[in-house]
Amino acid sequence: MPIISSFFGIYVRMYFADHAPPHVHVEYQGHEALIAIADGALVNGELPRRALALVRQWCLDHRAALEQN
Repeated sequence: MPIISSFFGIYVRMYFADHAPPHVHVEYQGHEALIAIADGALVNGELPRRALALVRQWCLDHRAALEQN
């Protein structure tokens, strides 16, 4: 699965034609989570609170591009 972004040790990946809802896979210091593109909601897994806040904001900032992918 390709890394589409990395920041502050957070790796964001995306599968093509993955299952619904549209989401990204996030890895950070041994934690893994699925984050919904539409609203940044935690779909599955867990992340530390600060990392989750950063990823949610990143999803909002890049929502249009993520939805196209």
